[in-house]
Amino acid sequence: MTWSLSPETFDSPDATTLRRDYYADVASRYWKRPATDEEIDQGLAEDGAELLVPPTGQFVVGRYGSEAAACGGVLMLDADRAELTRIYVRPAFRGRKGGSLLLDLLEDEARELGARRIVLNTRLDLTEARSLYARHDYAEIPAYCTGPYMEIWYGKELARRRSSLTPR
Repeated sequence: MTWSLSPETFDSPDATTLRRDYYADVASRYWKRPATDEEIDQGLAEDGAELLVPPTGQFVVGRYGSEAAACGGVLMLDADRAELTRIYVRPAFRGRKGGSLLLDLLEDEARELGARRIVLNTRLDLTEARSLYARHDYAEIPAYCTGPYMEIWYGKELARRRSSLTPR
């Protein structure tokens, strides 16, 4: 089995299912109980996912074999800065490099949108995500936004990728 990742509309059937799974996972951890369908619907109702389309952002779905297994988005905050959002790998697929591939592609998408820096916010209890960001050279930064589910902020400069045709 191998990973395939590509941009996809945030409201495709697979993207919608992954977004619901993401919200159920993070909300259930936060509330320390399973999130209800009504709570998930409410959380997704005005989550801003409609902005995850060019030129304001991009949404990506990752498949392991033929199964939708991961998703994430990048949202332009201003002319130079993009935010990672909704980074999620289904638990059954964690540890198979999908998160790393997802971050690499989202960073490329952010570059294509014009970003020179990428930032994100998360919670302290989302240890798998925080480990992934650390492995990809994200460093803790001062808060750039506030909200009830934000406890730690990360950022990194986006180096320009060399074209495979660029001589060394």
